[in-house]
Amino acid sequence: MSAGQKLRQLLARPEIIVIPGVYDCLSAKLVEQSGFEVAATSGFGIAASTLGLPDYGFLTATEMLYSVGRIAQSINIPLIADLDTGYGNALNVIRTVKDAVQLGLAGVLLEDQEWPKKCGHFEGKRVIPVAEHAGKIRAAVEARGDSGLVIIARTDARAPLGLEEAIARGQAYIAAGADVLFVEAPQSVAELKAIASAFPNVPLVANIVEGGKTPEISTSELQQLGFKIVFFPLTALFAATQVMATCLRHLKEQGTTANFPDLVSFQDFQDLMGVPKYLQMEREFAAQDDIHK
Repeated sequence: MSAGQKLRQLLARPEIIVIPGVYDCLSAKLVEQSGFEVAATSGFGIAASTLGLPDYGFLTATEMLYSVGRIAQSINIPLIADLDTGYGNALNVIRTVKDAVQLGLAGVLLEDQEWPKKCGHFEGKRVIPVAEHAGKIRAAVEARGDSGLVIIARTDARAPLGLEEAIARGQAYIAAGADVLFVEAPQSVAELKAIASAFPNVPLVANIVEGGKTPEISTSELQQLGFKIVFFPLTALFAATQVMATCLRHLKEQGTTANFPDLVSFQDFQDLMGVPKYLQMEREFAAQDDIHK
């Protein structure tokens, strides 16, 4: 069963799917270890961790696909990848989606911003014509073939054009063949309700960015409204940044980490990285080598 088919099985269940954002293989492994059934890459997180830059379209398609491919290989749960605008027109989307299938991704997000895009909770976003993005969605559906890859259409039209236009665009993207709809950055519970009411039979995404534009309501409330997926794209990144900053400040001020309480143990980190498994493999192959000497 492909990763996309596994994700489709989860989408068919009645429960909402809570999906943390990941930005490297370590964060993805922690998501899996914590019992989550799906992970999703954060474009902002990957830009920050690999380039030290904000989510302003600085990452190329090659850089993004390299990162998400490595992450997908590091875990055994389905991975949804934020692939921005698909990195060009419909022809570019075809190549991007085919690469996504080869990398074993379960789903991809494709948004209707102009390139270079911005984080969905930044100011100054601009979107392409609705017909153009609908064509890109149709291209993505064709390019995935029989892989089962889940196509998530995202519209960023709420900020520049208003909620009504965002909903109209969502309808066009679902008609074009998208499996899931993501209306980015609604600004109130009333707007979340309006989106859910407009798409009663479509799997919907809510995106919770701490300090962002969308209200931070609970996952159970989002399920009651009618949402199927809730992303927490930057939660792990924010947490890691805070803990690292605190730890490094402690080291700078005290000259030691011996009394810093929030460090994972060396043994636990080895276990997370699979060191015991690789030590055992090393012994097995070494034994075989010794036999043939």
